[in-house]
Amino acid sequence: MALLGALVCCLLVAGHGRPGLGLSVAPGGSPGPAPAVGQFWHVTDLHLDPTYHITDDHTKVCASSKGAKASNPGPFGDVLCDSPYDLILSAFDFIKNSGQEASFMIWTGDSPPHVPVYELSTDKVISVIANMTATIRSLFPNLRVFPALGNHDYWPQDQLPVVTSKVYNAVADLWKPWLDEEAIRTLRKGGFYSQKVSPNLNLRIISLNTNLYYPPNIMTLNETDPANQFEWLENTLNTSQQNKEKVYIIAHIPVGYLPYLSSTTAMREFHNEKLIDIFRKYSSVIVGQFYGHTHRDSMMVLSDQKGSPINSLFVAPAVTPVKSVLQKQTNNPGVRLFQYDPHDYKLLDMLQYYLNLTDANLKGESDWKLEYVLTQTYSIEDLQPKTLYGLAKQFAILGSEQFIKYYNYYFVSYDSSVICNRKCKAYQICAILGLDHSSYVDCLKQHYIKYHP
Repeated sequence: MALLGALVCCLLVAGHGRPGLGLSVAPGGSPGPAPAVGQFWHVTDLHLDPTYHITDDHTKVCASSKGAKASNPGPFGDVLCDSPYDLILSAFDFIKNSGQEASFMIWTGDSPPHVPVYELSTDKVISVIANMTATIRSLFPNLRVFPALGNHDYWPQDQLPVVTSKVYNAVADLWKPWLDEEAIRTLRKGGFYSQKVSPNLNLRIISLNTNLYYPPNIMTLNETDPANQFEWLENTLNTSQQNKEKVYIIAHIPVGYLPYLSSTTAMREFHNEKLIDIFRKYSSVIVGQFYGHTHRDSMMVLSDQKGSPINSLFVAPAVTPVKSVLQKQTNNPGVRLFQYDPHDYKLLDMLQYYLNLTDANLKGESDWKLEYVLTQTYSIEDLQPKTLYGLAKQFAILGSEQFIKYYNYYFVSYDSSVICNRKCKAYQICAILGLDHSSYVDCLKQHYIKYHP
């Protein structure tokens, strides 16, 4: 399909909020949060499919279905397709019209669609990222945005290199309005950067290129420190520690273990262990970590080597609803808002918003709604590591109602009838609590063997 030709379709409507897209977001009509609370948005995995269109031949609705029949295509997409532009625009229109004041936005990668390699090219990938960047800038001209590169933000996909490239140069140019000179310099060099949120805030964003550690990336095979990112990260965190800064880590591919597979890290195990070591060393500096990539809603708690919780990590669900033909479950589109203490930048709460894709397509309008407020849903005080660790221990209890809720939200309320059996639950719990090999194996022994004597 003519992907590149379709790319020009989308920018004309950006900046013109369409009726019925911006809706009130405060739960129960209650007033917004007190100004003493800082807020920022997290969006991820947009996966624009510019070929998406409604047609009688459901095998030709979108390139991302790879010839499979779209199941129930409508104006806001289909579960076998990546995002039509109208879905992405509805998400950003919702954020724009939400009435929520935010200091900044984090955007953790993956703009191009899931299509065979031959359907894309370096120029097409850059064109999609440019399209999404222009959409965000037109709707949020005064909002600082901190992006991270995803494994699909390259051609061929996954093959992000350890030296400067056409894509690294292109995104450095595209993201110049948001980033300072030093951030642009390292972005060009290796696809990562760090920057203070603003000169008067002692909060730094470190945007990592964790795609360098992704198993399918043959450009970094057998490299212990691709692009010297580990060395740079340690130096950056050390400087932040000396300057009494706090840090949010953002990246596309998360650390830790995948919650739906046994004993499988999202990145190479060697690199995962190295990152966990660094995060433990600087846990007093890092006050939050934020990822995408899995398309699902999950959280993790990093503990030190004695088992004490020291860091909170969050994986945000995707805007794209795509799944493969063989998968039973996928996710409804989601975006989220974090609340933090403006004095020490500790995370206080998270508001998860979602679009019921089936309803939106039936009604022909996107009714984005509040799915849950994390502290209210689980009756906890905040998002601090000890609090989330205690919550995960509640999840582990046999028949835990809290875990049933968590597993429904994992799929962004796509299908509440889905059951997570004991093995499934052990993988979920241990993905939350065991981020390195030894703690993960200990967790599986504790939970899985308990369930299967």
